[in-house]
Amino acid sequence: MASPFPYDHMTTVLYYEHTMAKRVAVIGAGVSGLSSIKCCLDEDLEPTCFERSNDIGGLWKFTETSKDGITRVYKSLVTNVCKEMSCYSDFPFQEDYPNFMKQEKFWDYLQEFAEHFDLLKYIQFRTTVCSVTKRPDFSETGQWDVVTETEGKLDRAIFDAVMVCTGHFLNPHLPLESFPGIHKFKGQILHSQEYKIPTGFQDKRVLVIGLGNTGGDIAVELSRTAAQVLLSTRTGTWVISRSSDGGYPFNMMGTRRRHNFTAQVLPSCVLKWSQERGLNKRFDHTNYGLNITKGKKPKKIVNDELPTCILCGTVTMKTSVKEFTETSALFEDGTVEENIDVVIFTTGYTFSFPFLEEPLKSLCTKKIFLYKLVFPSNLERTTLAMIGFISLTGSILAGTELQARWATRVFKGLCKIPPSQKLMAEATKKEQLIERGLMKDTSGDKLDYISYMDDLAACIGTKPNVPLLFLKDPRLAWEVFFGPCTPYQYRLMGPGKWDGARNAILTQWDRTLKPLKTRIVPDSSKPASVSHYLKAWGAPILLASLLLICTSSFFLKLVPEKLWDRISPYLISIWRG
Repeated sequence: MASPFPYDHMTTVLYYEHTMAKRVAVIGAGVSGLSSIKCCLDEDLEPTCFERSNDIGGLWKFTETSKDGITRVYKSLVTNVCKEMSCYSDFPFQEDYPNFMKQEKFWDYLQEFAEHFDLLKYIQFRTTVCSVTKRPDFSETGQWDVVTETEGKLDRAIFDAVMVCTGHFLNPHLPLESFPGIHKFKGQILHSQEYKIPTGFQDKRVLVIGLGNTGGDIAVELSRTAAQVLLSTRTGTWVISRSSDGGYPFNMMGTRRRHNFTAQVLPSCVLKWSQERGLNKRFDHTNYGLNITKGKKPKKIVNDELPTCILCGTVTMKTSVKEFTETSALFEDGTVEENIDVVIFTTGYTFSFPFLEEPLKSLCTKKIFLYKLVFPSNLERTTLAMIGFISLTGSILAGTELQARWATRVFKGLCKIPPSQKLMAEATKKEQLIERGLMKDTSGDKLDYISYMDDLAACIGTKPNVPLLFLKDPRLAWEVFFGPCTPYQYRLMGPGKWDGARNAILTQWDRTLKPLKTRIVPDSSKPASVSHYLKAWGAPILLASLLLICTSSFFLKLVPEKLWDRISPYLISIWRG
């Protein structure tokens, strides 16, 4: 089919031969789109961002309705990852920002980031990307034809590279066919994408289907106004509070390099036992109907109020729905709930790339064919990057930023990836093994945050070198290894090094405690000499701890597996005090 946009091929070739800046199309101006624009600028690339709405922020920009089909947060949403763990690596949150913030406050931060680095001038708002296709000479140039539409007007441009930043939350997944009788149901049916505020649900009996973070949040919020909230889950979940021991943000206490190191040393059975013991310490999940169904993958949600709502009876846990009638729901355990007014499906989303051509479109929906979940395996030229199509145990923002840093350096030829033939062969073989049942499909699992971040950072050359840091800067090494793995760690060395990274790490607890210090009380509980002892004994303790970990690792290898299974609970109880 002839292109509706004639152009002079020779003029185009001459242009790209004589210009130094490579043009990059960035699709979407959400969290990952903003970091992609900045990373392009950091590498002296020339970004043009296409955003179909009228503002930045993607799903973090709240609107009263979802009539435009764009997924956005509900008004009461509070972040699940604290500010120090979920910031851009060279742009900390203001110290007075709360550790966990409502969507409006988080959007303010995105606006501050965009203005600070002057990103807004690179964004074309109210512009939809219609198609992204390889140019006829793609095998030589790696260039793309990008057709966009702005207020009814089509435009076409040629780009050297494309960064797709449209996110996970594109198309609501509404599996009505999996619920017999749902079409007979006379009450209101909606997907969580349509949910904004609790107004309109007063005194109604609401059934929420799906227990992820969204399902838990909506159930808790509606429990304050609805007559009754029923929360249906097929699998159960572990429920985590935002505050950990001592009231510190749980992300900062749990996401640490020393924990990752220990996890590699201890047997999986010991880790599982220890984790479950810790998670049940706050409340027994079995008693609350939240325990994981046998044979199902364990998952976690963040919710401070759900256990209390269950305890007070305003939320009732239910098994999966077997069948609907006109006004009721029959559950798998044989129980029936009558007079249901509203059913809310919090069943997630599917993502797609309608602007891509086949077979690339289908290939990109299979994470197994994305090299390190960024680069499609079938492209002979590595000039297309998928940014943000990841599920992590930590901050997605931090993960997408590191993806963008890597992708822009690959575009410039500063980082290399294996040839497409090798990547396709490996991915195809893995897919076949999964289909035969010889390999477990883990593409839908959440990736370990530190492991994935370190993997990308190693590709760039920015992975923190802890032994070297210990020799050069013991105080910083202590924080990096034993403290929270904040994004600043990936700005300490290598390309993109930020001079403020060291100070950001050493002051991260100051910014954590600052918004809590709104009532100043003289504190005599902490001896003034504590900091002195830490400084004096920090290095020896670090060495002793590393020695202990290494010794434990050697010891574990010597203990027979059956004997270890018997003694491990006692060892853990000793270690935990």
